[in-house]
Amino acid sequence: MQVFDALDGALLIDKPAGPTSHDVVEKVRRRFQIKKVGHCGTLDPNATGLLVLVLGRATKLSEKLMSADKVYEGSIKFGETTESHDADGELVASMPVPPMTIEEINASAATFLGDQLQTPPMVSAIKKDGVPLYKLARKGIEVERKPRLVHIYSFKFSAYAEPIGQFKVACTKGTYVRTLAHDLGQKLGCGAHLASLRRMVSGAFDIANALPLEEALQLSVRQLEQRVIPFLQLAANT
Repeated sequence: MQVFDALDGALLIDKPAGPTSHDVVEKVRRRFQIKKVGHCGTLDPNATGLLVLVLGRATKLSEKLMSADKVYEGSIKFGETTESHDADGELVASMPVPPMTIEEINASAATFLGDQLQTPPMVSAIKKDGVPLYKLARKGIEVERKPRLVHIYSFKFSAYAEPIGQFKVACTKGTYVRTLAHDLGQKLGCGAHLASLRRMVSGAFDIANALPLEEALQLSVRQLEQRVIPFLQLAANT
């Protein structure tokens, strides 16, 4: 019978804005001297929320865990289009925002429900011939990107005060929410970009059970063990 270490499992982290997902992995790996640490689904540096880390032998389950559906909350700024489709990118177009009600915005958002082919932005971590697209974008190089099939289960705005709308979206893995924001802006004719994003759910995991990164880094190894979802529990749910 295979014996698993107490740190073979998943750790739910509430990622702050700033560090990359890889930064979070490295901080946890160094702090607790764990040889293998990975994550299940990248969050952009300024995105916050649920980041599922896999520790030790649980890294073998990362692909299955990464394939789970996601739920996000965030805000979209209308009237401004950026190269990266979010607030980090350079402004490429600015247009007046027409008078819009939240009902009108939601009617347009509803047209994105279901299956769709989504073209990833140039400023992304997808690789072309082994090189991340964002590195090519920094050099002013644009390459053809293969559209991805994604599914949007729900996409709805709960509040709107020009030019900012607050939304919630449930979608499959691989969905670029910032591209969804960009495409909605194009449909409404005024442009838009993602202003903020927070991941709330990833598969069976919820942000309510996540620990803020700085708090996690203050734990003792014994306390960390109490936060880890065991390997066998993970395997049973994948």
